[in-house]
Amino acid sequence: MLDFQKLNLIAIYLKISDLYTNVLKYSCQRFSNNNEPEFTDIEALTIYLFTVKYEERFSIKQIHKFAKIHLHSWFPDLPSYVAFNTRLNQLNEVFRILCSLFFEQYLPNDCSSEFSLLDSMPIITCSGKRKAKVATEITDKGFCSTKNLYYYGVKLHVLAFQRPSKIPFPESIVITPASENDLNAFKQNWACIKNRTFWGDKIYIDNLFFKKLAKKNNSIMYTPVKGIKGQSDLIKRFDKAANDLFSTAVSKIRQPIESLFNWIIQKTDIQRASKVRSTKGLIVHIFGRIAAAFINFI
Repeated sequence: MLDFQKLNLIAIYLKISDLYTNVLKYSCQRFSNNNEPEFTDIEALTIYLFTVKYEERFSIKQIHKFAKIHLHSWFPDLPSYVAFNTRLNQLNEVFRILCSLFFEQYLPNDCSSEFSLLDSMPIITCSGKRKAKVATEITDKGFCSTKNLYYYGVKLHVLAFQRPSKIPFPESIVITPASENDLNAFKQNWACIKNRTFWGDKIYIDNLFFKKLAKKNNSIMYTPVKGIKGQSDLIKRFDKAANDLFSTAVSKIRQPIESLFNWIIQKTDIQRASKVRSTKGLIVHIFGRIAAAFINFI
């Protein structure tokens, strides 16, 4: 490896070691006789994050093969592919907590505490034309209007801090079955946030709910204008110019969160989860790749 790659590997190992010792170990404690394996959880996490981030090897088999060939001198106790895959699946909750820690510890100074952007994207385990057999506890069939695609999988919902002229930074991430409505996900997870202005697309329109939210929490939701069913053509034409200008302004403000999704997809290929074979594996796929995308903040 090149010197700068070695430095990145060392930096990741040291940071993961610190987080594991203080926080992460409590999410994967072992109570068997094999509670101190030769190949440690810290090493498994380091290999995964480094290889996804800097080598762009995304499947577990590719990650293990790269580590076996190029990182053997660093990790001489690397187990077989099956054992390595099993270890990562056992660490699924660790990856989720790791994402939260990254978002808390490396929050950029220019993040706005007043304005948040909302959106979701599909994580696809298989086509909607097939019968889903993987991670059925947390997946189901949904429709992605952007891709005009029926699929089985989950939705990744993101609440992100707005940043001036930059890609927004995630504040919170939630996964739901693919059929879950984005508005329901907001109500269940983020409706309690006070003194915040949210920017979303038309799926978040619920005038009565957000009137109550504004009164209760002083929080407002702005979305593009949605046409009213049965409204006369005269009123539509009368309001068209103002509605178009408002919708364009809202869309322009919330556009950066689409850039955030595109950046994560480009860096990690997160949307394609067709090789996942279990619920734990799907959680590793999602939160492991998000953690890898943001590992450069170390």
